[in-house]
Amino acid sequence: LRAAAAAVAAAAPELGASLTACTGRLLVQSVESAQVAASILEEAATTGLGATGRTLAGASSAVDVVRREPHGVVAVVTPWNDPFPAAAGLLAAALVTGNTVVHKPSERSAVPGWRMARLIAEVLPPGVLNVVNGDGETGAALVADERVALVAQVGSSATGRRIATAVGARGGRVLLENGGKDPILVDAGVDPRWAAGQIATGAFTNAGQLCTSVERVYVHEEVADDVVAELVRIAEGMRVADPSDAGSDLGPMVDGAQLAVVDRHVREAVAAGARCLAGGEPLGREGSWYPPTVLDGCPDDVELMTEETFGPVAAVRRVASFDEGLALAGSGRYGLAATVLTPDMGRALRAADELEVGTVKVNAVFGGAPGGSADPRRDSGAGAGYGPDLLTAMTVLKAVHLEAAPGVGNGGSQDR
Repeated sequence: LRAAAAAVAAAAPELGASLTACTGRLLVQSVESAQVAASILEEAATTGLGATGRTLAGASSAVDVVRREPHGVVAVVTPWNDPFPAAAGLLAAALVTGNTVVHKPSERSAVPGWRMARLIAEVLPPGVLNVVNGDGETGAALVADERVALVAQVGSSATGRRIATAVGARGGRVLLENGGKDPILVDAGVDPRWAAGQIATGAFTNAGQLCTSVERVYVHEEVADDVVAELVRIAEGMRVADPSDAGSDLGPMVDGAQLAVVDRHVREAVAAGARCLAGGEPLGREGSWYPPTVLDGCPDDVELMTEETFGPVAAVRRVASFDEGLALAGSGRYGLAATVLTPDMGRALRAADELEVGTVKVNAVFGGAPGGSADPRRDSGAGAGYGPDLLTAMTVLKAVHLEAAPGVGNGGSQDR
């Protein structure tokens, strides 16, 4: 894993350029993503050694242990939008705990996914890490294969449900980190400029194409006017241009299909009464370009507020109180992550208790110390997707009870 980390780090510029070419992500962010993947591989080389078993207090004449063993073959299925860290985390955890792996990157970013996985495979014994490319048919064949003991997938909720059904039917196991509809709740008393910056970072980074992108914005009415005005100013000032240009703030979306989803969600919300204050329609260019968009007064029942949009849209809903905002933030069928901006520590702790999501972030839309673990809730998946608990999930427990046979001496056979 250390050799793999060094190889990925050295190839970060090439890997980043490949990801930008496939998905339109800003080049500097793509390179950073590859560097993060290298760090994950390096970290697992040490932390992975801690996923061991334990001894039990049994009879003094026997030895009882619970040991961890690899599943055997693990299938790793990863998404197009941030493929390097997603793949590195799952691959490293599976490999360091002794499994062999078949990895299928998303067909939307097949080239960068294949290139990074091959760099890792080249420093491993032959056959330990295998990479296959293909579409949904290839993925379906992989997860249905009886030889695959565990399927670890990061991707859409619809795909995750299909995988869970197929793997469950044959008695296999799954780890799923799926879609989200992550809210941000802005309380009264916060600095409006700071809050707008947090919203913009969460909603517009990578054109809103991150699993933990901000997709719903609930703003206390006491600060709503100032927050929204600053958010519009930020959106209108962003430069949407060539992602390889260091002066660009936003590149294109991954493809026309994703652009169509975003356009449909925004148009439906506006038709239902939302007010478009910035952006709001595809840019008149060849390709899948969509500007940073701010909508105010979004109805609760439109797809923009209920289904994953995965685009650069800040969908604002004003609330009369923290209680109302907290209830709305906790609603819906997804439970990946949520952010709360508040100067009140009591409300922050209450949000951490009450929000049924895998990750609660207070006063920072992105962030968190390494080594954490989280279980997404409801349609956002099941099972730890990172951290020490992921290492645990990559193994199975076996209890071993050992006694000496009658008539056998100290550790040797009777023929000794």
